[in-house]
Amino acid sequence: MSINKLCFVVTLFLIIFYNISCVPVRQYQDMKTRSENCEKERDFLKNQNKDITEKQAETDLNVSKIQKQIDALKLDTMTLGTSLRKVIVQYDKINELNDELMQKLKVKNIESSEEAQKLLVQLQQLQEILQKKEDDLKKLEKDLNLKKANLDELTTQLDEKDQALQKKNARLIELENILSKKDSVTKALKEKVSNALQGYEGKGLTVVQKNGKVYVSLEEKLLFQSGKWEVDPKGQKAIKDLAAVLEKNTEINILIEGHTDDVPFKGINGIEDNWDLSTKRATAIVKILLANSKIDPIRLTAAGRSQFLPIDPAKTTDARTKNRRTEIILTPKLDEVIKILESN
Repeated sequence: MSINKLCFVVTLFLIIFYNISCVPVRQYQDMKTRSENCEKERDFLKNQNKDITEKQAETDLNVSKIQKQIDALKLDTMTLGTSLRKVIVQYDKINELNDELMQKLKVKNIESSEEAQKLLVQLQQLQEILQKKEDDLKKLEKDLNLKKANLDELTTQLDEKDQALQKKNARLIELENILSKKDSVTKALKEKVSNALQGYEGKGLTVVQKNGKVYVSLEEKLLFQSGKWEVDPKGQKAIKDLAAVLEKNTEINILIEGHTDDVPFKGINGIEDNWDLSTKRATAIVKILLANSKIDPIRLTAAGRSQFLPIDPAKTTDARTKNRRTEIILTPKLDEVIKILESN
């Protein structure tokens, strides 16, 4: 969801950085190459986002495994602690019995060597048992210390992974908040543009919000005569009304695209072909915007798309009428998103 938005808006940001007041035919191939590079950048960011998602899933799996290991170590530690306490109790009892036997030997002053020998044998056996218990106790203490060290190490790893995961989640939440803010800005911009141009909607002009941008589409009949690029007075009025809105919204980049139908345009009035006509029409819109507002030219890009992005690919009169259009594409700037991506 938010990552797709991120990848898309990043790609748009890279595309709209060009400060072009006019794109001649000879320079359009350079723009196409840059556009393809932007697409590659977008794919790279999408792959990076996919890697982050996969690494997060892997981290969650590792965290689960480590938690299981910690639980098992805690159980082992508890068991070893219980065994250790039992051994200590036995050790104390054996010591008491040993002391008791030694005391009997001294107090009773046993005269019978045979009885004394039996007691000595018992004493030796008890000492051997005591030694074994001591050895077992040392082994248990060693195992317990090793388990505790492993538990401490796993706990540290778990804390580190948890901190890294929290940091990634915080960054993703920050990106989602910024993108949500951009969506709100785009929605508000669409309403402002629609209000400013409501007298033209349904008369050759449409205003649509999609893909995080606002598209103002003007049909040829509203702006130009067939085969020409001079804007008619009614079209100039619409462009001026739009310029008043764009002048106030300084955080919006503006792309003007000229589109033709698929009928080859023969060289007339200094125009070579469909590419040339679409470019000149886009440039004419740019000049009207600049002449009637204080819009910073760096926000503007003019592009001719010729016949290659049709709305309707059918070879009919109605389809060709739809395809002959000029689109003004408004995109919020993505400076905050770029800063977050660079810091990552």
